[in-house]
Amino acid sequence: MADNSIMQDLLALSRQLGDPERQWAILGEGNTSARVDDETFYVKASGSQLGKLMEQNVTHVRFAPILEALHDSRDYNDAQIKDLLYSSCVHNEKGLRPSTETVFHAFLLSLPDVNFVGHTHVISINGLMCSAHGWQAVKSGGRMFPDEIVVCGVAPCCVPYVDPGIPLARALRRAVLEYQDRHGMRPKAIYMQNHGFTALARTAQEVENIHLMADKAAQIMLGAMACGGPAFLTTENVDRIFSRPDEHYRQRALGIKEDRPADGT
Repeated sequence: MADNSIMQDLLALSRQLGDPERQWAILGEGNTSARVDDETFYVKASGSQLGKLMEQNVTHVRFAPILEALHDSRDYNDAQIKDLLYSSCVHNEKGLRPSTETVFHAFLLSLPDVNFVGHTHVISINGLMCSAHGWQAVKSGGRMFPDEIVVCGVAPCCVPYVDPGIPLARALRRAVLEYQDRHGMRPKAIYMQNHGFTALARTAQEVENIHLMADKAAQIMLGAMACGGPAFLTTENVDRIFSRPDEHYRQRALGIKEDRPADGT
């Protein structure tokens, strides 16, 4: 039997991300997921509201068929994707349909030390994602202030716009693998052009923390762009923050998985 604490953490996270006062997701926007074990995961049902999510609005899905579809080269039409999502459910007496974004959730939850994923449409972030200049500024990979590095990682992972579903999941997978090759670690924050934002982490609290800091960073970016453009930290600045022992201490205090430079110091 699945650990009920995982479900409760997922529901609490979903309601935080869907809090209407935060303006991160409204109506049926956004989706969340949590790893149950090596074979299955929970994901929000399509059309349900994050801010009001209940256990009956969550589907229990098997990794194997979803990841198989992600990795093969087939083009899936809408009917085939629908069949895939329904047939991948462990138990589905209520006939719930897993979120359209179930495929990328399965991939992210298959990464080491990722137990929770939250995908939203944060207004401040989408103000950048839906702007030609904003997208390019985020895509440049710069960081503006130390706490952005501490909470959201050394750089953003960016995914150009592509049709939601399997095409987006495949594009996201490519972007994540390229990020890992470049930085030697997985991303914490994924920015999707003309779409939204995704945070992935070991705990539900860290997913929320990443959202909080990414929202703040986006508001700062928008303000900086209105004043002539952002002044990014240098690579040396970022590397220094990344490797500082006191910043690792702060990560532990915040319940964030502690980042370490490659040499483990």
